Amino acid sequence: MKDLFDLNGKIALITGASGLLGPKHAESLLDYGCKVILTDIDEKTLKEKYEELSSKYGKEKVCLEVMDVTNKESVDKVIEKYEKIDILINNAAKDPKVTKGDGNLTPETRFEVMTKEYFTDGIDAIINGTFITTQSVCNKMIKTGGGVVLNISSDLGVIAPDQRIYRDNNKEEHEQNVKPITYSAAKWAVIGMTKYLAVYFAKNNIRVNCLSPTGVYNNHPEEFVEKLSNIIPMGRMANIDEYKGAIIFMCSDASTYMTGTNLIIDGGKTIW
Repeated sequence: MKDLFDLNGKIALITGASGLLGPKHAESLLDYGCKVILTDIDEKTLKEKYEELSSKYGKEKVCLEVMDVTNKESVDKVIEKYEKIDILINNAAKDPKVTKGDGNLTPETRFEVMTKEYFTDGIDAIINGTFITTQSVCNKMIKTGGGVVLNISSDLGVIAPDQRIYRDNNKEEHEQNVKPITYSAAKWAVIGMTKYLAVYFAKNNIRVNCLSPTGVYNNHPEEFVEKLSNIIPMGRMANIDEYKGAIIFMCSDASTYMTGTNLIIDGGKTIW
């Protein structure tokens, strides 16, 4: 019987590959024989991730490309270098995080005072980046017989953020940090783009799907972890490796009749 998860001979391009989940998406595909092109605008961190993955899987299996997903010339230049790209994972995003210490969620994320520049900058990588990269890659996929596009959205592309988990009782209301509207707006848009493109490219043998994770534990403050865990039925944040199975399923022949789907993996958070 054919191994439905076999990706030998396939080439995948991952945007935002120097982030938290990007390298894990790469590992998922590399484990099943795929060649992976790591792309990101953060050259320093990208090189570090490249060294880690190439030392484990071999330099012939991992490529590195510094690429700005919001710049069409930058994207096209990278895509043109490769004879084919079978899989695209649109993972690039700008996402303010809760971290130990001061973090980078700040009162400027509040809707009442958010500037147009902040809003535009916040949605740029996710919406415009997904558009530019998908357009360039799909033009190549049409010529080479098809492929798979996997967009990465979020549970916050399905439901609104619960701002209580970011609240600091020692601050006045106008000083409270919040998850910005930019993230929700952009991730909602990605799900809509997924459905549109799935229909648009069905005749070209290009499948377009979406994965919506929830918060992944990454040394977060204990208070935040407790608050978030309390609104997840399974009672915990996701572990960093828990999306690898979904990635390989959605990018391989195991899901050949699946397109236009948003797969939510969130410990039950969106069903409460």
